[in-house]
Amino acid sequence: MKIVRSYAQPEQALLVGVEFARAPRLEIEDSLDELAELARTAGASVLARLTQTRARPDPACFIGRGKLEEIRAEVAAAGAELLIFNHDLTPSQLRNIEDATQCRTIDRTQLILDIFARHARSHEGQLQVELAQLNYLLPRLTDRGRELSRLGGGIGTRGPGETQLETDRRRIRRRLRKIRQELEAVRQRRAQQRAARQAAALATIALVGYTNAGKSTLFNVLTQAEVHVSEQMFATLDPTIRALTLPSGRRVLLADTVGFLRHLPPGLVAAFRATLEEVQEATMLLQVSDIANPHHQEQDAEVEKILADIGVADKPRLHVFNKLDLLPEAERLRLRNHNRTAFTSALKGIGLAELRSQLEQFLPGDRRVRLRLKLSPAHGRALAQLHAQGVIISQEYRDGCLILEAEIPETIATQFAAYKI
Repeated sequence: MKIVRSYAQPEQALLVGVEFARAPRLEIEDSLDELAELARTAGASVLARLTQTRARPDPACFIGRGKLEEIRAEVAAAGAELLIFNHDLTPSQLRNIEDATQCRTIDRTQLILDIFARHARSHEGQLQVELAQLNYLLPRLTDRGRELSRLGGGIGTRGPGETQLETDRRRIRRRLRKIRQELEAVRQRRAQQRAARQAAALATIALVGYTNAGKSTLFNVLTQAEVHVSEQMFATLDPTIRALTLPSGRRVLLADTVGFLRHLPPGLVAAFRATLEEVQEATMLLQVSDIANPHHQEQDAEVEKILADIGVADKPRLHVFNKLDLLPEAERLRLRNHNRTAFTSALKGIGLAELRSQLEQFLPGDRRVRLRLKLSPAHGRALAQLHAQGVIISQEYRDGCLILEAEIPETIATQFAAYKI
């Protein structure tokens, strides 16, 4: 079920935010700045912002009736085509707002889902976005069905309208089952790929951080890859894995992953389970922050919440403060790499050598063990693996077999148990 939309002309949008008494003012302003950036990423042109202070949301319209009338007048005066609320709205709240303002209305989750739909390039990414979209849509169809059922209960209330809703619900549930099956197959393929990487004794470092912190740019300069880079939010949805050689010659894998965001819809996090498993299975995290963003501490706090939610808050981590070139020179000179913290500009190539050295220092080591082995001529693949991943200390031929002593990573030692002397 896909909606075809033209992006030729930007939609004229008004942003609406509610400041609750318990929330700090700075957070409200920062959140609306972020909503404006999300709206622009989705292809909208932001005309204005409207805010209201309330103790709690209004059950019917989220905002008060007076503010709703003010928004209606602003929509008419500005010629707005779209209202974007910086909050999640219930189906009845969306309907009441649209009825009162005569303007199409979406909430924050719908906006984020739209951006993900625009940026999903791989089949896997598209499946994950569609899963989140359908999970968002299904209860709203259900709500519409309840509304129709309240029209009566007898003659005049049964007909094609309700039948169509039931048909839509069945179609969505069938599609959800199919998507989940396909994503389960994706998870199994990823698990097999991870098992192959683990068998090769290659550690994985996962890039994590707030959206638009510069993760993909850093990924490209470290691995000489060509991952798509954009100043738009959520430019990266599909994980990419490339080899990285550290100063000692040790080869590891670096994984670029989807960026995080405050109030990221739980359904979206669940839909991207297959992608987030790359983070969960990584040996180490490389957390990237935009140090030039005045609110990077608040962004880091949101990243911490999501890492805790997916169970990786205690994983070994190196924190990289990126976009150093955007800071004033005097402030830059005061910054020095220290324990588990690095400062870089991926765009300008600043601090990358120091970052590689720190990765070498903090990446959990793969202890080497010494084995004495006996290999026949038929064991050529095992011998090739020893040369590729271990160090041959001594070797001699005896009775048509190769007797050797080698040091190999402990993670692959069990693979050579059958050859041990």
